[in-house]
Amino acid sequence: MTHALYLLDPDPAAVWAPFAGIRPLCELRAGAHLIRERWEAFVGAETVEIFALPHLADFPEGGVPPVTAFHPVAGPALVGSSTFAPRGLAPALPEAPVRLTHQGMTVGWSVPAGVTWTGPQPLAQVLDVPGQILRGVHDLIPALGKLLPEDVHRMLGESDPVPRGCTVLGDPGWVELHGAVVEPGVVFDTTAGPVVLESGVEVTSGTRLEGPLWAGANTRILGGALRQSAIGPHCVVRGEMATTVFLGYANKAHDGFVGHSVLGRWVNLGAGTITSNLKNTYGPVRLDVAGIAVETGLRNLGSLIGDHAKTAIGTLLGTGTVIGAGANVFDAVRPPKYVPPFAWGGDGAARMTRDGFLRVAERVLPRRDVPVEDTVRAYLGRIYDWSVR
Repeated sequence: MTHALYLLDPDPAAVWAPFAGIRPLCELRAGAHLIRERWEAFVGAETVEIFALPHLADFPEGGVPPVTAFHPVAGPALVGSSTFAPRGLAPALPEAPVRLTHQGMTVGWSVPAGVTWTGPQPLAQVLDVPGQILRGVHDLIPALGKLLPEDVHRMLGESDPVPRGCTVLGDPGWVELHGAVVEPGVVFDTTAGPVVLESGVEVTSGTRLEGPLWAGANTRILGGALRQSAIGPHCVVRGEMATTVFLGYANKAHDGFVGHSVLGRWVNLGAGTITSNLKNTYGPVRLDVAGIAVETGLRNLGSLIGDHAKTAIGTLLGTGTVIGAGANVFDAVRPPKYVPPFAWGGDGAARMTRDGFLRVAERVLPRRDVPVEDTVRAYLGRIYDWSVR
């Protein structure tokens, strides 16, 4: 029996900064795929609705299902948590209420026909499912190490040939090209995993791509060494990058190291922006989100950068820096470990104005052929109002 799929966001919390309240959290990238895409592959059905904060209704990104406030769900249905990235295919589900768990944590609910789900059902059967628990945005980094190798291996199949003049270190069968334009002088290192370049990707001479690595459609890679990263569509990347997630439509067009970091959509890193991803003490990284401490338990963690945030040239980001959505970071070469949403300058209490933020977005989005329609403008205004309330 086919189950309708619904995804449920958690309540906003410091661990989900800088994306809580800015985008549905199932639209974050875990490995090469969005969390929503992983649930859809797991269930074998497209998402019917995403339950998230009311101001995210009419979320304007293409291909995203309707975003609504929570309401009762009639079976047969599966309600999945946006804090879990499933792996593989769902097992056969009994015709009874089922609580899906992973390592003892609830990650979803199966609702049989004739039953309406309004919340946790204490008498439901328990079924353990494979996947990756996400305790916060920072867990997208260890998830990358666990999920990306599987993702790129599954993408291997019919590939365009590696262009003449390129070098392959490792198995040439682990280079997967789909209409990518690759100049001579590019090095593919597949000794640790495949390299997959989707349609329209451009790679210039002097680039070293070390797998496991995935680059989404129409991304441009302009030189440097990239390894173990998932780069969403329509990005521009240059310089050294390691173990990093790009949601898409972001710019790192200049030199500068970015490691163990998560970059939201429409982020722009100024030339020479550098992230630190390891403390001098080699100890676990603690985040500071508006005065709330978040213990990540991770030794390697760079920066978490929200949608539409921008850094000036020569910006140095300390280990575990969190930059809020829409922030414009300049003046301070090394900004504080937490930069609030829509900050203006990054080293004080000044904020961008609502109109100023919208004017910048109206200049930026068309550069990637994304029109600023009324729905986009209204969404941008709502996330600004929610963030600075």
